[in-house]
Amino acid sequence: MPHGQRGRRQGQFLEVTPGGEVSSTVRRRVAVHGHVQAVGFRASCYRRASEAGLGGWVRNTRDGDVEAVFEGPISAVDELVTWCRQGPSWARVESIEVTDEEPRGETTFGIR
Repeated sequence: MPHGQRGRRQGQFLEVTPGGEVSSTVRRRVAVHGHVQAVGFRASCYRRASEAGLGGWVRNTRDGDVEAVFEGPISAVDELVTWCRQGPSWARVESIEVTDEEPRGETTFGIR
């Protein structure tokens, strides 16, 4: 695939970097269940995702959970998904659900 050309493979977007390497972008939605509100989960998640250069968002849900969407390189997204299994020190994560989505091209991360 020539430089700058984008293609798709199994729910991922592929892009050739200037060095000729293929980079894949994924998007994953994560629902985090447990004692995860009022413990700094969103702020910690925002900081980690921003530092990793991910797109997406994080928010509290009405039922007391936290929901986040991470979009970017697969290794960085997987690292944030793994972090969500524990969260910040005050959180008590009981379980998480992870759903793959089609990438939308988000490049900034926010708190909703």
